[in-house]
Amino acid sequence: MSYISTTNGLRKPLEDWSQINWRRINKAVKNLRQRIFLAKRLGNFKKLRNLQKLMQRSYANLLLSVRKITQTNKGKATAGIDKEIINTPEQRVKLVNNWSGGNQDPTKRVMIPKANGKFRPLGIPTVRDRIEQAIIVNSLEPEWEAVFEPNSYGFRCGRSCHDAIAQNWIRLNASPNARHTWVLEADIKGFFDNIAHESILRQLGNFPRRNLIKGWLKAGFIFEGTYNPTETGTPQGGVISPLLANIGLHGLETFIKSTNPKLGVIRYADDFIVTARDKGSLENVQIQIQQWLLERGLNLSAEKTFITSMADGFDFLGFNHRHYNGKLLIKPSKKKVLGFCKRIGQEIKAMNGCEQEVVIKRLNPILRGFANYYKGVVSKETFEYVKSRIWQYLWHWAKRRHPNKNTKWVRKRYFKTINGNKWTFATSTSDRRGQQKDLILYPIAYTPIERHIKVKGEASPDDPSLKEYWEKRHQKLGYSYWERNSRNYKIAQNQNWKCPNCGEPLFNGKEIETHHIVPVAQGGLDDLENLRHLHKACHKQVHTKPKSTRLK
Repeated sequence: MSYISTTNGLRKPLEDWSQINWRRINKAVKNLRQRIFLAKRLGNFKKLRNLQKLMQRSYANLLLSVRKITQTNKGKATAGIDKEIINTPEQRVKLVNNWSGGNQDPTKRVMIPKANGKFRPLGIPTVRDRIEQAIIVNSLEPEWEAVFEPNSYGFRCGRSCHDAIAQNWIRLNASPNARHTWVLEADIKGFFDNIAHESILRQLGNFPRRNLIKGWLKAGFIFEGTYNPTETGTPQGGVISPLLANIGLHGLETFIKSTNPKLGVIRYADDFIVTARDKGSLENVQIQIQQWLLERGLNLSAEKTFITSMADGFDFLGFNHRHYNGKLLIKPSKKKVLGFCKRIGQEIKAMNGCEQEVVIKRLNPILRGFANYYKGVVSKETFEYVKSRIWQYLWHWAKRRHPNKNTKWVRKRYFKTINGNKWTFATSTSDRRGQQKDLILYPIAYTPIERHIKVKGEASPDDPSLKEYWEKRHQKLGYSYWERNSRNYKIAQNQNWKCPNCGEPLFNGKEIETHHIVPVAQGGLDDLENLRHLHKACHKQVHTKPKSTRLK
């Protein structure tokens, strides 16, 4: 393997993508991000700008950005207007060795259908512009992570919608004398299409490569073969767009609290609520919020902005919040539950000709995803309801397959008694060694309710003083992902909840696969000593390495 320098200066050309030491690359980028974070926190602006320039020239940052855009991101197989896709190790090596930056090309606009029948515009940059944006994000994001407001949760490292919901609980479930009983549900009209470019650029100040960001904002888009200029907005679909959105709305929480310190603010990207003990406070602040937004080219939507009593409740991020006799209960939104059941019905209907094993394997990840999203709130009744609806769908599916068979025959053919449940949708299948095992539909009704622990204050993964805090927090995610003391749980525990290939936390948002050190084809066993959990991209890399250098 040729030596790969993670710093600037002379370096040998990259020869083999599989030989990159991702643990070392991740560490180099992480350390530089933390230095940028600290420089901002300490107010050392000269050092801040120098470190950001260093990050923008960093070879490690280039390698990591190429990997992110062409290997780990969901949109890795989507091309921009130049129709270029980078999907092989050889293409990545060539791209890195000949890297000269992005071109600030127009985005390719596609229309994505929404649940309400309308469409959401998505702007897809070229793969080279996406890589350049990822490089810039690593230099810009830690600066802003050092100052972002504590109750901003959307599109931020280490934060999620569950943290926003947990903050709602704190604000709306206080003691009766301090409890907030009124909520302003704010909806910004066409945020990503209308935010003024100058308001974002003004926030960036003298950031290195500011003109590059301006070029992306002004690049325009191509839709149905026609070029359209962009005088406002930041395209949804760009790697840097979520960060620019947060930068554009930075200061909103501080402004609202400056008008009335007793108000509560919870923001997830461009969705936010304001809570208060009385309706009048929200009526006053709504006028002032509208003025603050106007200065940034934005408006509150008159049709979708409401002041609501907690006795009536409101929906936020797919969760319904409501006071029942003064007690706050947060449940899955009825609209989201019905939409989910409809989706399951459509999935099952589309598999009329499929075997039972295919149906179970298709439905299980969908059911687990729904359960994991809602298991932190009052969801037991919802999970029972979903179970009942799914049973009806599956029963009709089974009866359609065998219209001439009686009920007893159909039940015996498709349902088994497992753990006392006589109606478990299950089938027998063989593993890779030919051993029989039961494959069952995920039992969503038995999902345990586990409260989400909110991220503390202004905590950021870029803060080096919080290393231990974030390690423990990532481990807690794993504790609830796999059943305690199960094989998968023990494998992750043995790895200290990290990917042994790249050294990053297993639960960092990337897909996880299980690797056999000794392949099954060579007699490898499914025991703890022979199994490792890896990120999907790391798993691919391990299998392309020469045998002598593979994971052990």
